[in-house]
Amino acid sequence: MDKKHALIAGALTSLIALSLSGGAMADEKAAKEKCYGVAKAGKNDCASANGSHSCAAQTKIDNDPNDWKYVAKGTCDKMGGSTEAGKKK
Repeated sequence: MDKKHALIAGALTSLIALSLSGGAMADEKAAKEKCYGVAKAGKNDCASANGSHSCAAQTKIDNDPNDWKYVAKGTCDKMGGSTEAGKKK
């Protein structure tokens, strides 16, 4: 196999590997849900629902009903959280 064919084969192998790992990540995300009101200070996964901050790990208080973490699907209610922003239990 010459260099050109080896390069093409390597690129195709990489694309296949990326597509397979992307599917696994999609499955993993599908098995999780956003749970509001359970994130501890500095441990939220992304921006708040009310716009008080725009990034992960920026919540200042524990269990803010506008901040969320990804949790296993079906466990949010058991943790005392809500799948809807701003709702307190």
